[in-house]
Amino acid sequence: MISEAELKELSFPDAPKMVTTVPGPRVAALMEESAKYEAFTRGGGGFPVILSEGMGATAKDPDGNLYIDMAAGVAVNAVGRGHPKVLEAIQRQCCQIMHTTDITNPKRIALAKRVSEIMPEGLRGDCHTSFFQAGSDAVETAIKFSRKHTGRSQILAFQGAYHGVWCGTTALTTGYNYRHGWGPLIAGVQHLPYAYCYRCPFNMTYPNCDVQCGKYVDYVLNTPYTAADDVAAVVIESQQGEGGYVAPPPEFFQIIKAACKKYGCLYVADEVQSGAGRTGKMWCIEHAGVKPDMLTWGKGMGGDIPMAGLTYKAEIEKSLPEGSQPSTFAGNALASEVCMTNINLITDPEMDLLGRATQLGEEVRGRFTDAMSTVKCIGDVRGRGLMVGVEVVADRKTKEPLAPEKCGQVAFRLLNKGVLMTPCGRYGNVFRFMPPLTVPRDYSNKAIDITLDILKDY
Repeated sequence: MISEAELKELSFPDAPKMVTTVPGPRVAALMEESAKYEAFTRGGGGFPVILSEGMGATAKDPDGNLYIDMAAGVAVNAVGRGHPKVLEAIQRQCCQIMHTTDITNPKRIALAKRVSEIMPEGLRGDCHTSFFQAGSDAVETAIKFSRKHTGRSQILAFQGAYHGVWCGTTALTTGYNYRHGWGPLIAGVQHLPYAYCYRCPFNMTYPNCDVQCGKYVDYVLNTPYTAADDVAAVVIESQQGEGGYVAPPPEFFQIIKAACKKYGCLYVADEVQSGAGRTGKMWCIEHAGVKPDMLTWGKGMGGDIPMAGLTYKAEIEKSLPEGSQPSTFAGNALASEVCMTNINLITDPEMDLLGRATQLGEEVRGRFTDAMSTVKCIGDVRGRGLMVGVEVVADRKTKEPLAPEKCGQVAFRLLNKGVLMTPCGRYGNVFRFMPPLTVPRDYSNKAIDITLDILKDY
């Protein structure tokens, strides 16, 4: 396993180090200029963070403030920002060829083969991949390909889901801000309860619940008069991201896969946020041993250079008309080379970033769980690997979420203490720990110390 000394060399030293309050004068001026020219529909909106330098699990803003990055660009920088081998790959490939339009190129072909080698069982060695720039693109295409292959139109998705914000994916996504006022969305989408054990919609407790949420999906699919009479696919996150870092028990996915097989629809695993080693396995669905028919990926696979894809069973390719899904920048040779470099780093047995994610993730969850005796606002700690969610509440007994304004205070105080963290969840009250897989252990512990010290006040 890679040593802590080696990991420290990949990040700026002495983080966190704050020289101004946030926003500092330079960031404030840039935010003002941004408001004149940029769309604030961007994910960060008006949150006063601007990053100008990055290294490993750390980043600096234009005012010189140095942060510990516990967000990894929203799970994008799996191997950290500016990894030396990634920079070498960029320098190497940019001198040869980068854009080739949506024909293929040697690097794209090599990447498709490499992706096939690392897919979960059921896809590994028997799949095709369509390339894109973002996860939304990949899921949008999964909807189209599922419909074309099956000849059916309906899609089953889940409450708390985030699959993107394009026309089709917005219909699958359930966040109010992403859906409200943007309709009508595409027809034929049904949303079912996800296995959110902390806030079980069936008011039951695992494992005594016998995984009723999974059985309900089977009921909807395989019982008459449920209106699920033309289902092409079930699209499901292997661990919910924006919905609150919700990590279901393995049986939930196993039951749903069996229900899909019985019905005859496709099982589409959305691994855009949970994939690329984040949960201690290359793909989160591997924790359940489920064989998906399609798998969407992105974020950490591309890292510093945008790359996403939809990988599906080879037999599905026969249903898809040639040239029917063009994407001008897809499989750019530069992005393909960088993606292969990221894959090789994540799966390198000597570095063992997957094993380290499992180990460090257990430590993170353990520290927050142990702190529940003194930090009363922590209601639940969950996740796998370095995809950990800490849900904060106003009252543990009633599970009333901590008020939005207080969650905002926590996020802003973290920022001013030098910790980059992105809240999520249905109530915006889940603080997610998704640092680069290369985060030094002492930086992880510093971020936890700072977080716990702030949460004690709530």
